[in-house]
Amino acid sequence: YFIYRTDMKLLTSNHAKHQIGIHLIWCTKYRHEVIVAGIEVMLREILAETCAHYGWSIEALETMPDHVHVFVQANHLTAPVFIASTLKSISAVKLFSEFPKLKQRKFWGSGLWSSSTYYGSVGQVNEVTIRKYIESQKNLD
Repeated sequence: YFIYRTDMKLLTSNHAKHQIGIHLIWCTKYRHEVIVAGIEVMLREILAETCAHYGWSIEALETMPDHVHVFVQANHLTAPVFIASTLKSISAVKLFSEFPKLKQRKFWGSGLWSSSTYYGSVGQVNEVTIRKYIESQKNLD
């Protein structure tokens, strides 16, 4: 049986129940350390607004000068790559708009974020528990 020990909400839609969390990490291009002061504050606001707009829940968020960690919960129909690309593209456009010198100084001719992203699934049970649960199904007569 599954033991649910999590703060993530159990979400319900028409034909599914789901608790899917995604840990995303992405870096600035060339690892430039620009996520500081006002840029950091605005980035946090942009990510929060974007997630709220799409119905995603930010469970944790941390910014470092050259990268971002986001733990987000979304519905089962939303691909992690869509979440990451949406957060990265909207934040880049808005940050460049608000801080035009940022693009001129460090990122001329390119985007704010590197093309790489780390994706980690976050769940309420581990791999061993799932394997044992599946293997025990035939013995439940």
